[in-house]
Amino acid sequence: MTTTDDVVNLWRQDLGGEIPAEVWERTGLRVLILAEVGLRRLPAEIGRLRALSTLDLGHNRLTELPVELGELKELDGFLYVHDNELTELPDALGVLTRLRYLNAGENRLTALPEAVGRMTGLIELRAQHNRLTALPDTLGGLARLRELWLRGNPLTHLPASTADLRELRHLDLRENAFTDFPVALAGLPLLRHVDLRANGLTSLPDWLPERLPSLEKLDLRWNPCEVPAGLMAELERRGCVVLL
Repeated sequence: MTTTDDVVNLWRQDLGGEIPAEVWERTGLRVLILAEVGLRRLPAEIGRLRALSTLDLGHNRLTELPVELGELKELDGFLYVHDNELTELPDALGVLTRLRYLNAGENRLTALPEAVGRMTGLIELRAQHNRLTALPDTLGGLARLRELWLRGNPLTHLPASTADLRELRHLDLRENAFTDFPVALAGLPLLRHVDLRANGLTSLPDWLPERLPSLEKLDLRWNPCEVPAGLMAELERRGCVVLL
């Protein structure tokens, strides 16, 4: 265990599934690392640690998260809940408006809560390798979002509010079920990288060069997609590498 006045790092410690009681007395903690410690349950006492900036719960066996996470309003760094057995995220996460990074990948999520759209401080959102069939209409509320990672879900479309993600730079839609290029992306001024590998795209819209002016890399490998020579030439003329 690594511990200082404001950091407790229990990574890979054999805790027998229980967090030491003294942790909950450390109310001045800024960083708490509980990754890969065999956790099946996160106690409600987590709500006592209201000074936390970063919380790592990755690589455990959690099936749910307590609503007391909503008490951590100072959480402005990272929240890792990836590689667990979560089937849903609590609406209480919507209170975490200062959080910059959320990784909820490698779980069993079939949906993201509408409350995610209230997490307006998010710069990066990861929900890769889940079971998402749709994203909430509130997604467009994430006005500061720069990276969205959604690889390995059965998504077929993006909500119309995606068009409001004006700061988005990187979008990973690899290994989903898109048959058309998402029209909701048209007009995003800063979008540079779009990964659509291993979907079901058969064609591209001719508006791509004009409506995605910052596009630098479009990865279309492992799609039954043919790109007209003129469209390919125009994309490349504008500095976009297209991978087929």
